[in-house]
Amino acid sequence: MHITILTFDGFNELDSLIALGILNRVKKPGWKVSIASPTTRVESMNGVFIERHVPLDEIALADAVIIGSGLKTREVVADTSLMKQLNIDPSRQLIGAQCSGALVLAKLGLLKGIPACTDLTTTPWVEEAGITVLNQAFFAKDNIATAGGCLASHYLAAWVIARLVGVEEAKNAIHYVAPVGEGEDYVARALKHITPYINV
Repeated sequence: MHITILTFDGFNELDSLIALGILNRVKKPGWKVSIASPTTRVESMNGVFIERHVPLDEIALADAVIIGSGLKTREVVADTSLMKQLNIDPSRQLIGAQCSGALVLAKLGLLKGIPACTDLTTTPWVEEAGITVLNQAFFAKDNIATAGGCLASHYLAAWVIARLVGVEEAKNAIHYVAPVGEGEDYVARALKHITPYINV
């Protein structure tokens, strides 16, 4: 299984890197998690530079794609040549979007008839694209999920894990990263959010 996390210049570290960390708690043969970017090196909204693992053309081959958010998402969706490179297909892939990543999904035409979760800043742009924004942290329909708020990124990661390798693996991953003494609470909260959307 290969999961790619789309990460653009100006990315929010909490969105891309929390998902990366949690998804990599799965230790199954063939399980791979990669940062995919249009350039070999991207800078976060707070000046942190990271090197991509894979180029954009590899996202079409992934089992799941998470679209991270960042300060430059409106520039991303305005870049026609870049958007044409985002070959994702919810008929054969799990597709997740974190915060302003929902705007990317909307502009790709993947949220037709599907409400979305996003952050407060992005809400008016997603609504302007004709998408209903929900006042909740996580929502999924079939193979498309969105999460709103930086700290909802672990719900998105847990959903991907649950869908690809099972609920027990998702529970283990969340329990591992939870604050000491709070594992059961974190697992219960994550399951409350994702359980309605994992049996499709």
